[in-house]
This record gives sequence, structure tokens and C-alpha cells, in this order.
Amino acid sequence: MSSSISGIGLAGFGTVGSGLWQILQEHGGMISDRSQGSAALEIRRIAVRDLAKKREIEAPAELFTSDLMELVNDPAVDIVVELIGGTEAAFDLVAAALRAGKPVVTGNKALLAERGAELFALSKQEQTAIHFEAAVAGGIPIIKAVQESLIANRIETIAGIINGTSNYILQRMTEAGLAYSEALKEAKDLGYAEADETLDVNGWDAAHKTILLASLAHGFLVNYKEVYVRGIEKVTPLDIKFASDLGYVVKLLSLVIERDDGKIEIRTQPSFLSKTHILASVHGVFNAVALKGDHLGDSLFYGRGAGQGPTASSVVSDLVEAARSDRSDRGFLPYRESGSLVEINDTVTSYYVRFSVTDQPGVIANIATILAEHQIGISGTHSPVDANNPDADFLEMVFLLHKCSFGRLKIALTEVEKLDCLTARPVVFRIETL
Repeated sequence: MSSSISGIGLAGFGTVGSGLWQILQEHGGMISDRSQGSAALEIRRIAVRDLAKKREIEAPAELFTSDLMELVNDPAVDIVVELIGGTEAAFDLVAAALRAGKPVVTGNKALLAERGAELFALSKQEQTAIHFEAAVAGGIPIIKAVQESLIANRIETIAGIINGTSNYILQRMTEAGLAYSEALKEAKDLGYAEADETLDVNGWDAAHKTILLASLAHGFLVNYKEVYVRGIEKVTPLDIKFASDLGYVVKLLSLVIERDDGKIEIRTQPSFLSKTHILASVHGVFNAVALKGDHLGDSLFYGRGAGQGPTASSVVSDLVEAARSDRSDRGFLPYRESGSLVEINDTVTSYYVRFSVTDQPGVIANIATILAEHQIGISGTHSPVDANNPDADFLEMVFLLHKCSFGRLKIALTEVEKLDCLTARPVVFRIETL
């Protein structure tokens, strides 16, 4: 079957960009054959910051430029692939490509989560699509699943482990008892963490992906400023050990939950998860997303959430879609003007709360009294003795609390902190029952 070739303008030739080049060199013919000739792909321009940089994977020198806008202006380029990251230069490139009528493929979750409203509006105005399968969970085809395979379902819950760096760090803290700083260094030495690990460990990498999933599942663009995000930087081996003693693991969980009143709850934070839950067995740098649809029921998507091959594979999937289709709605167009998010203080879960206290009579009673005054029930306590220091005049006391609103818990803990028996601020983890 004869086919026309879609010319690609590639912005960025780092890990994923060079992986895309490699895949198209190895499997370009197979991809064209599988698409019945409708997706013959050829990279015709590559924009990079430093033309002199030595690269592990080589491409013809004449393809390279340091001017991003050449990808837009070159008539031989039909589709623009944005893999440079960030939100400024990437925004300018994507916006210019859309105005030029060139479909865009991007793996930039931060760009879409923070400036998606502008770009999707421009996509609609120019009738030119944005494709972004690679922006969430690497090689896992979760975007197409939510947009297409589950189109007949009201998606009630999404629960994901979608940052491999944090997952690896927490696993090593769990298995080897490493401190956070030690586990982070190990992740960097193995290449699992970037030199600047901030977005991975502070929760925002996962949160950006969660915002995109929530927008797709519920049809309106979520304002990232309204989303509750906490990272793993303050997780300690002590709390991980207590979690294990109580039958839990600590995971950086991202949640999207539709409540009965139609409001959407969106959170990313380290949480306690039962060891028996399927997400508890997601290890290392792997990702997993558990979905519940009203007709489908429960479903799990699992695989490598980052890396050259998996992410580049998702980029190719989007390129094939862009080459095959002349429909402008193949990326994402909101189908609801707005939706309501649940304010974080109104969210309800059970809790683990650890109090560092002096060992004196009445401590438990004093804390329990304050909790009772705020109608917060106690399901159990845990106060192990330090075998290495049994005569210490302070101890760690854990309370497991029944479900209550986060706002109510915060008010109660503010009063508990006034007790003279406390030696540090209480440590709080949600206990998720998915």
C-alpha cells in the first residue's frame, strides 16, 4: 500500500527524544505496515539547546538546529513533538505549532497541568490536536484507556502510584531501613532520580499526572492551584516500621474520587495502604493505576512509568494517531465548563497519628479527651518500647483514628500540641481503604 510520509519536528534529543529516533530507525517499516501505510513517520528536524553536545545516539548533523521555531516554520514538518520539559519555551513552541495547524505530541505533564486551559482552548480554536499519552505513566496506555476504552463508564475512582522515583525510595526505606537521604542517594546513583529530584519527591510530578487523569475522567480542566499535594521528604524509617507492624506499607498515592454529591476529590500524598491491596505490591520504579468504572468495575494498569523505551513508545503511539487522523478532537477537549473539587479540610479518611511524648502519667487520657471533645474516635493505640533504650523518659505513641474530616483532625491536633507532654509536632498519615 502506498503511503505519504508524515514529517516530524522533534524538540529535545535527550533520553526520550533519542529513544524516539531509535525506535523509528528500528521499527519504522513495521509501524507503517501495522498502520496500513497511514502512519509512515520520518524525523526531519531536531531542535536542541546545544549543537556541540556529544550524544550517545547519533543522528545526521544536518537535521539539528538550535532554533525551536524552525520546527514550526519548516514546511517539511507536519507534526511537532515537544520533549524539552518546562513550561515557558515549551508553551511558546506548542502554541506556535497549533497556530500553524501542526498537531502536537508532548510528554510534558507540568505544561498541560499548569497551562492546559490555554493550550486546549487554542487547540479547539485552531482545530489542531494535542496528544499526550507519554505525559502520564510512561509506557502504560492509561490516557487512551480513559479517553476511549472506558468511554461508556463513569469513572468513580482512580488510585495510582505514578512516580517511580518516590516509589523506589520508599521501598528501600522499607526493605533496608534506610533514611530518606540514603535512599535518595541510592536512587540517584542508579539513575532513578534526576540530579534535581525536587518534582519527584515533593509530589508534584505525580500530582501533575493526576490532574491530567482527573481532567480526562471528569471532563473539566482542573486548576492545579486547588489540588492538595504532599511529598515524601519527611517520611521516616520509624513511621515505615510502625506501618509494617500494623499491617500497612507507605506509598505515595495519587487519588481521584468522585463523591455522591458530584464533587471531585484529588490528592497526592504519602499514605498508609494495607499490605493486602494490589497497589502495595508495586515495587521499584514501576507505576500502576487502579480504576473503578461504574460498569467495568475494577481494572489495573501496570508497567514501567518512565525511561527511554517506555516513554518513547508512548510518543510513537501518539504520532501514529496524529498521522492517521485529521480530527481536531483526538487530543483532549473539555466537555464540561467546570466542576467542583472537594476542599481538603472536607476530605474524610481514617488516620495514623504519632505523638512524641514524655513518659508521664495521664498522657493517653489527655490526648484521648481532646480527640473525644472533637468527636474523633480511637480504633487503637500502639506504644512500643525502644529495646535499645527501655529506660528512656520519652516515647513514641501511635493512635489509629476512625474516619473524620481532615479539618476536624487539624483543629483537634492544634489543641493537643498545647499539652506540655509533647516533644514534637504530631506526625499524620492517612489510612486509605481503596
